[in-house]
Amino acid sequence: MKQGLSLRVSQHLALTPQLQQSIRLLQLSTLELSQEVEQMLDDNPFLERTAEEAAREEFGLDTSDTPAPREDDRDADFSGSTASTSSDDTPSSASSETESPVADVADREPDWEGDGTVELTPDDGEWGGDAQASGNNLGPNDGSERIDATELARSQESLQSFLHRQALSLRLNANDQAALRFLIESLNDDGYLEDSLPALASGLAGDDNDQFDDLVHHFQVALGLLQSLEPVGVGARDLGECLAIQLRALAPANAARESENARQVRKTALLICKQPMELLARRDFKRLATLTRSNEEEVRSALQMIARLEPKPGRRFVDVERNIVVPDVIVTRTGRGATLKFRVMLNPDVMPRLRVHDIYAGALKAHKGEGSQALSQRLQEARWFIKNIQQRFDTILRVSNAIVERQKSFFVHGELAMRPLVLREIADELGLHESTISRVTTAKYMATPYGTVELKYFFGSALGTETGGNASSTAVRALIKQFVTAEDIKKPLSDSQVSEMLKEQGIECARRTVAKYREALRIAPANLRKAL
Repeated sequence: MKQGLSLRVSQHLALTPQLQQSIRLLQLSTLELSQEVEQMLDDNPFLERTAEEAAREEFGLDTSDTPAPREDDRDADFSGSTASTSSDDTPSSASSETESPVADVADREPDWEGDGTVELTPDDGEWGGDAQASGNNLGPNDGSERIDATELARSQESLQSFLHRQALSLRLNANDQAALRFLIESLNDDGYLEDSLPALASGLAGDDNDQFDDLVHHFQVALGLLQSLEPVGVGARDLGECLAIQLRALAPANAARESENARQVRKTALLICKQPMELLARRDFKRLATLTRSNEEEVRSALQMIARLEPKPGRRFVDVERNIVVPDVIVTRTGRGATLKFRVMLNPDVMPRLRVHDIYAGALKAHKGEGSQALSQRLQEARWFIKNIQQRFDTILRVSNAIVERQKSFFVHGELAMRPLVLREIADELGLHESTISRVTTAKYMATPYGTVELKYFFGSALGTETGGNASSTAVRALIKQFVTAEDIKKPLSDSQVSEMLKEQGIECARRTVAKYREALRIAPANLRKAL
């Protein structure tokens, strides 16, 4: 083999750290971006919040030190102005009302000072006649002590606290009280006791058989007490037991007042709760009637009674953090009739107002010495972060303008007028890549005259029509939902019937496609939608 030297020229794409950060910021949701900004403010001393809008040119970079990141989808001009679209098919010129989406929008700071807590208990001086109550003043002129709505949502009482408070009124010995407290803490969010009593006892007693038997006895006593507390059905070990507890609680205090028919229906319902829950879910009247030795009419009445019960007693106590959807883009109507236009603007409440700390940057520039290289890198990171946030919102606005322009019918007539739209169409129009459009439309929301929806909502595949045109899958789903809403509950529409009704509207949609769309809309099958 002969050895030799050769020269080869090749090109490859290298993702710089700045470009990687830009791509990552683009796909973050509003909440994730807020967390990212908080983290950057903590880590980088050159970055600070500002109440005023900083000029965009203030963040221009010295390209002699670090080359600007380039991407195949960044050749377009990020104008940052709002745009208007007309209700007709031809796009109108940009609106005279423009707003610059500078990415330095205020991050809402709490109005109170100190450690972030609000004192809700009035002091001694507030008991006078002229004293004003402090704390939870939620009116429009609430001064500087407003309570955040999220904090109020989080301050609700938990299921365990509610049960412990009821247990205080019970006269129990120390062992039963401890057992009841242990069972309360063992409940899940729905109010169910997932582990069996022997399993709970074995976890505490270990290999001590005498202690195990004693614990099981105390747990059995405590379980009966727990199931007598509010909310009714708490402490059940499965759905059937939960429903049975609630059914027994429906019995009137004076049994003589209960009619024979009502007593029989409740008895049948209790028997149904002992059967497999699959039969109840399928509403298998004949099978349930056979197992409970009742007639179908009694089974139907019993199922109606069961339908009014709460399958998850702890539902109202679950302290889930409310995922409040804050729109990134706001679309408003202007004008009427032929002059109807839609104004697209970024939501200023989701855009952080950031700037480079002038004093620190000036001090670094004036005194360059040991360690200045690391600080210069931190300064450059702050500038890149602000620039990438600006570019993120510019891209979101451009994509939103293109969506509104192509889906004008939706903004005029609603989801039934939605047109087919795919990512490639927006990407080709804006000169961006499809992956960029996908990142922009994921977890980003638009406030429209018909509610707040995700940007991906406007994209849908096309279904053929008899006229040779196309119908959006979003519009077809809306039409299916409309058919189901207007159906006779005693004779619900099957998927085949819905398919035929769509064909009458000129839309070719197979039964399987109807079933797929129905499941996506979380609509039950026809046999489960049928009225009892």
